[in-house]
Amino acid sequence: MAEIAVSSKVLPVGSKSHHASGWWAVLTVVATEGALFSYLIFSYFYIASHSASPWPPFGAPDMKLAIPGTIILIAGSFTMMWGEHGIRRGQRWRLVAGIAATLVLGIAFIVLEAFDWLEKPFVFGTDVYSSLYFTITGFHLAHVVIGLILLAVLLVWTAFGYFGETRHAAVSIGTIYWHFVTVVWLFVFSTFFIAPRLG
Repeated sequence: MAEIAVSSKVLPVGSKSHHASGWWAVLTVVATEGALFSYLIFSYFYIASHSASPWPPFGAPDMKLAIPGTIILIAGSFTMMWGEHGIRRGQRWRLVAGIAATLVLGIAFIVLEAFDWLEKPFVFGTDVYSSLYFTITGFHLAHVVIGLILLAVLLVWTAFGYFGETRHAAVSIGTIYWHFVTVVWLFVFSTFFIAPRLG
C-alpha cells in the first residue's frame, strides 16, 4: 500500500479582499439598498416641493439628539476601520476592541434615535411628512440593527481566533456595510435636519 504524501505547506485560507464572494455580495446589497434610500429621499423632496402648506408641517426638527447621533455613527466607522487595520497587521486584540467599541456606539445611536422618536409632536399616521419621517429613519434604523447583529457575529468569531493577518475578508465586508450605514445616515440627516433650515 503506497503512502500518501502530505505537503507541509500551509493550506489556503480562502479568498481575500475583492476576490471573496462576500465582497461582491455586500457591494450588491449596498447598491440595491442605496438605490432604495435614494428613492425614499427623492419622494420626500418631491412631495415637499408640491406641498401647499408649510414644510415641514411642525417646523424644522430639533437637532439636540440628531447631532450627537450623527457624531456617534461617524465615530463608529472610525473604530471599525481602526479594528480592521489592526487585524491586517495580525493584532487580534485591536479588532476585538474596534468591533466592541462600534457595537457600543451603534447601540447608543439606537437609544438616541428612540428618544428622538418619542419626542416628536407627531406619530406615523399624522400626515405625509410624519409617514416619510418614520419610514425613512425607521428603515435606516433597521439597517443599523442588522449591522449590529453582523458586528456581534464578527466579534464572536474574532474571539475564537477565526481571523488573522491573512484571513479577514469577513471583517472587511462587515466594515463596508457599517460605512454604508453611516453614509446613508448622513443623507437622511441632511434631508430631515439640514435641508429645512436652508429654506
